[in-house]
Amino acid sequence: MQLPSLDVVKRAIGVELERTACRYNERDVALYALGIGAPADPLDQDELKFVYEQSSVGFQVFPTFAVVFSYEFNRRVPMGEIAGIKYHPMMVVHGEQFLRVNRPLPKAATVTSTIAISDIYDKGSGLLMIIDIRSCLDDGSELATARHSLFFRGLGGFGGERGPSSRWVWPEREPDFVFEESTDVAQALLYRLAGDDNPLHADPQWVVSGGYEKPILHGLCTMGFAARAIIKRCADNDPDRFKSIKVRFSRHVFPGETLVTEMWRESDHEIRFQTKVKERSLVVLSHGVMQLRG
Repeated sequence: MQLPSLDVVKRAIGVELERTACRYNERDVALYALGIGAPADPLDQDELKFVYEQSSVGFQVFPTFAVVFSYEFNRRVPMGEIAGIKYHPMMVVHGEQFLRVNRPLPKAATVTSTIAISDIYDKGSGLLMIIDIRSCLDDGSELATARHSLFFRGLGGFGGERGPSSRWVWPEREPDFVFEESTDVAQALLYRLAGDDNPLHADPQWVVSGGYEKPILHGLCTMGFAARAIIKRCADNDPDRFKSIKVRFSRHVFPGETLVTEMWRESDHEIRFQTKVKERSLVVLSHGVMQLRG
């Protein structure tokens, strides 16, 4: 794959890629929650509330559902070109994710999102593209904001700025909470029904060209599992306390593997975390921070 020119990269920075409208209902909300492993116990009404609209404790939208608002853009990634930058679709990985939700998500709504490239960096081994998403309700009020980075392997060396780097220091103590949960062997096939249908997560013939032995789990699905663990252990399973989450996708996860999320309570409002794959003893989510309300 030919490297993009510096001029092409500079022209791409600041480009509004699209405006999308996401119309969702209670079925979509429940399907997303099933995709991230809910309910941990189907006999527990406090777990069932994320997937069953007639739950006796009241149906609630799990807050990381807001990542779905930009999935229409995700469908562009396998096309091999974004804002004039060409690439091999199987060489793109999700680097980091930030999501902030301004209020509890409605059970059904139409959400309009503006999606734009805010920056592009030359990391040597690849190109890092930063995407900003602002999602609003019909009345114009901002419901959520997100920032995610896409790493294009093999496109580094085009002469751009390297960009900022962050140094991460974990708390020097044992985790305050640990939550272990297994994913299903069909987890990626279930999660993709929420709208992220990249063949990297489903098609064994496609993934070989990306260097994987079999389809991998969506990074945002793994993040959803971790977010459920944190809200359950640190926020009394109250999704309304969620304010924001930030995470780095360090390694891939294969469907069927066991996720172990370790949590450190830094204050009443800040939880640091990382998630490991038990079977391979690898950290798959790092640099994790969740901010809570109340």
